[in-house]
Amino acid sequence: MSSTLELIVSVVVVIVLTVFISSRFRISSRYERSHSLLNNWNSLDMGIDPTDEEGRTSDERS
Repeated sequence: MSSTLELIVSVVVVIVLTVFISSRFRISSRYERSHSLLNNWNSLDMGIDPTDEEGRTSDERS
């Protein structure tokens, strides 16, 4: 019973420390995705065919 209690307390402490540390230190903004620029690679993520001259999505062509 005592070892189970120690394990539970240890897990809770680790979880609390992990959440606290992750909230204190943020990743630099240069590593975050920016959707402000639409280039050929980003347009594929949005469903736009970059080879299509009109820029229509695949759903609009059907």
